[in-house]
Amino acid sequence: METLVAGGVRELARRTHFPVAFGGLIDGGVVNVTSIVGNRTRSLDGLKVRPERGLGGRAMIELRPRMTNDYRTSQQITHDYDVFVLGEGLRTLLALPIVVDGRPRGVLYAGAWEESQIGGVTTAPAMAVAQRIGTELRIRDEVERRVQASATSHALDAPQRENLRESFAELRSIAAALTDQSLRERLAVVEKRLLGITEPTATPITEPLPTVHLSPRETDVLACAALGSTNAEIALQLGLREGTVKAYLGAAMSKLDASTRHAAVTRARRMGLLP
Repeated sequence: METLVAGGVRELARRTHFPVAFGGLIDGGVVNVTSIVGNRTRSLDGLKVRPERGLGGRAMIELRPRMTNDYRTSQQITHDYDVFVLGEGLRTLLALPIVVDGRPRGVLYAGAWEESQIGGVTTAPAMAVAQRIGTELRIRDEVERRVQASATSHALDAPQRENLRESFAELRSIAAALTDQSLRERLAVVEKRLLGITEPTATPITEPLPTVHLSPRETDVLACAALGSTNAEIALQLGLREGTVKAYLGAAMSKLDASTRHAAVTRARRMGLLP
């Protein structure tokens, strides 16, 4: 992340022609300024900006650029960070929030030691830099979310995965015995959560999986078969006749294009129909 900010700070200085640029991302509730270019002193080192405080804090709260032509005398901001800003001798200061999905994630600054007029010609390219960083952060967030989801799904060891499958089959059995539709719907939500814990097994592009829709009873029977239950055991568990279980299992195998119950279970898991 520091590399991303450092590149943005350098680009900000280049595009605005301001001699000093600095910035950072929110970490632990405050912005840690991690990149500084063009500074004459070390006064900006260690600067941490809290939302609502100072020019940068105001920009983050309002989610829009804020500027001052005379930082020392400005009455529109708090002066919590005077020791840093005035220590560097900055008079003109422009603060630009880095925004991701409507929330502030950091702030960039462009400054000068003398009074400078800041207008749209300067603000527009400056905001483009902040927006580019925001877009990159959004992409990284999504990648991280998917990586974590994938890691979670594959983090289950064999006993945990087996327990998950038993729980799923048990829920299917309970739902099948219920007459209260609202309770069945609530259980269906839980079942989807269980399915969401594991992802469908990746399939090579050369072997695309067809779309298969199993009936509730076919799913019930297959979920029990996945635990190694015989037709007689499944019939007892689901309150069905053994011949009916066989019929449901045969229908599921046909839809899944599987010649055995084991193959049907494997294929159903690959499609995300079973955990």
